[in-house]
Amino acid sequence: MLTPPRTVVRREAGLYALERALQRRGFRHVAGADEAGRGACAGPLVAAAAVLPAGRRGEIDGLADSKLLTPASRERIHDEIVARSLAYAVVVIPADEVDARGLHVCNLAAMRRALASLTVRPEYVLTDGFGVDGLGVPGLAVWKGDRVAACVAAASVLAKVVRDRIMVDLDAVYPGYGFADHKGYATAEHSAALRERGPCREHRFSYVNVAAVSGLAGRPPRSRRPVGARLDEPMERSAAARGTVGVALGEQPRPQAPVGEDVVMEGGVR
Repeated sequence: MLTPPRTVVRREAGLYALERALQRRGFRHVAGADEAGRGACAGPLVAAAAVLPAGRRGEIDGLADSKLLTPASRERIHDEIVARSLAYAVVVIPADEVDARGLHVCNLAAMRRALASLTVRPEYVLTDGFGVDGLGVPGLAVWKGDRVAACVAAASVLAKVVRDRIMVDLDAVYPGYGFADHKGYATAEHSAALRERGPCREHRFSYVNVAAVSGLAGRPPRSRRPVGARLDEPMERSAAARGTVGVALGEQPRPQAPVGEDVVMEGGVR
C-alpha cells in the first residue's frame, strides 16, 4: 500500500504555513476554531470559527494569538477578519449553561456549533488544544494553535473581542465587580468584590471560588446555581460564605491548578 508523502510544516515558516501546506494538499477551505473565557469565573464562554481566503488577501497585518495583542490591536484585527474572511461565526454560551452542562462539554459544543454555522463548508478544521468530533471533515487539534495557525488565531481574536464587549456591557448592569477591567477573570480586584458583594447572575457557581463565597461549596458543581434570583442585583450569601478563597490571579499566566469547576475535566483547563 502506498502512503501519501509527508507534509513537513516548520514553526519558523510563520503563522500561515500550516494552512498553506493543507491548501497545497487540496484542502481549499481550512477553518480554525478557538474560545475565550474558559478560565473566567464570570460571564459567558464564547467560541468562534473562521475561514481565511488563500493568498495575500488572507494575510492580516499583526494577526496573532489574541492574548498577545493590545485591546486596540484586537479591535482593529477583529474588523479586518470580519471584512476579509470567507466565513466566520461566533457562539455565546451563557454562564448558567456552563454551570448546567459543565465547562468542557460547553467548550466542545460551542466550537462545534461555530464550525457548523460557517456559511462556507470547511474541508479541514484546525482547533486550539481540543479535538472536536462530529464535524464530518478531517481535523487536527493543535497545541497552542492560536500561535501556530492563522485561522485559529483569527478565531481567537473574534471570540476574545466579542466576549470583552459583552463584559463591558455587563459592567453597566452589575456595577462594582469591575467586569469592564478584568473581563470576569479572578483578579485580586474581582476576588475582593466577590467577598464583599457576593456573586451575581453572571458568575459561574460551578467554579470553586464563586461557590466558596456563595456558601454553596458543599454542593456538587452542577447543583450550586440558585434558582429564581433577581437578575438586577447580586445574589444573597449565607454566613458560611464569608472569608477568603485561594484562586489563581489573572488570565496570564495560566494556572497550574484548576480555577474552574472542581471536577476532573478531560483536556485540562484553558
